[in-house]
Amino acid sequence: MKNKLFVYVVFALGINSVAVESEAHFLELIPSTDIVDVASGKKVSFDVEFSHPMENGPAMELDKPARFFVLHDGEQTDLMQTLSMRKVAGKSAYKAEYSVKKPGDYIFAVEPTPYWEPAEQKMIIHYTKVVVNGFGEESGWDEPVRFPVEIDPLVRPYGLWTGNVFRGVVKHNGRPVPFAEIEIEYLNRDENVEIPADPFITQVIMSDINGVFTYAMPRAGWWGFAALVEGETLMENPQGKKVDVELGGLIWVKCVDMESK
Repeated sequence: MKNKLFVYVVFALGINSVAVESEAHFLELIPSTDIVDVASGKKVSFDVEFSHPMENGPAMELDKPARFFVLHDGEQTDLMQTLSMRKVAGKSAYKAEYSVKKPGDYIFAVEPTPYWEPAEQKMIIHYTKVVVNGFGEESGWDEPVRFPVEIDPLVRPYGLWTGNVFRGVVKHNGRPVPFAEIEIEYLNRDENVEIPADPFITQVIMSDINGVFTYAMPRAGWWGFAALVEGETLMENPQGKKVDVELGGLIWVKCVDMESK
């Protein structure tokens, strides 16, 4: 999926034109904190939305996910019953809450139901995860959840300063993907960052021949990394027509500013 795709229909003499645009879609899985300690408390709340993070919308309809779970210490726990629906700009979204009771890293993951994108004439499935550390034991953040498409972090995905680089390897069915396209957006929900031109909305980079990519995060906050690959089989759209499928592997990473005492 390209960052922006413009299709212009120009009528006689070029007097009228209609522009149809397709934007980067991100499934947002944002925890209230990525580091749980005694001061922050054990409970972590999650916002689950389907939107355009850098532009702070518009929100899109999010059907109830197919799966929502957490991986901790090698054990996967189903969290579907913790999801409750809410509305964001009139569109369905979800929230959830989880109590972290043991030390270690917790990988929260969502598999959405397929989404039909008429502008691109394809179904979209973006598998999404985020890592939350519990009580200082840094173990498990590099464990794969074994989604069909996934970004395995090569940098611990929490405790990062603004300007640190995030590195990851794109995998499809467990194998690295050379020259995969990765779209990157900043969660601009409360920051009101000015966007000088359309190319600044979505950063686009490629993985190397080994599926590895690197990106330096220039501002404090949440950053979404979405690795995109074409699905191997067609899928029926809502009209029953066989169409292409875009598979995405997303990971959300937070960085913070250094501040003087």
